[in-house]
Amino acid sequence: QVQLEESGGGLVQPGGSLRLSCVASGNSASFNVMGWYRQAPEKQRELVAAISNGGTTKYSKSVMGRFIISRDEAKNTVYLQMDSLKPEDTAIYYCAAAPSMARVSSGMDHWGKGTLVTVSS
Repeated sequence: QVQLEESGGGLVQPGGSLRLSCVASGNSASFNVMGWYRQAPEKQRELVAAISNGGTTKYSKSVMGRFIISRDEAKNTVYLQMDSLKPEDTAIYYCAAAPSMARVSSGMDHWGKGTLVTVSS
């Protein structure tokens, strides 16, 4: 059984930065790919960024150039460095995992409980 635990959310002013972390435990093949998704109030959940264990990344156009996803294999941890935050980045951010990059679009297998990011002055 795979478990994902997020941390690092909070309140930040526009233009500020936050770093989210997600620690995975369980069958490592189940989290070859790890990603971050977000859901804003009254909106559908959307991909933010994903990364494979080989380092392949995928980003949403809305965060490209502002967010960076990375992972530490030794710690089974994925990070999301978020810079130049905007009010429209406000959402619950979920960590997700799957065996392959194809699942980023078709549906990830495992999900964390989410961490709230609020960008407001």
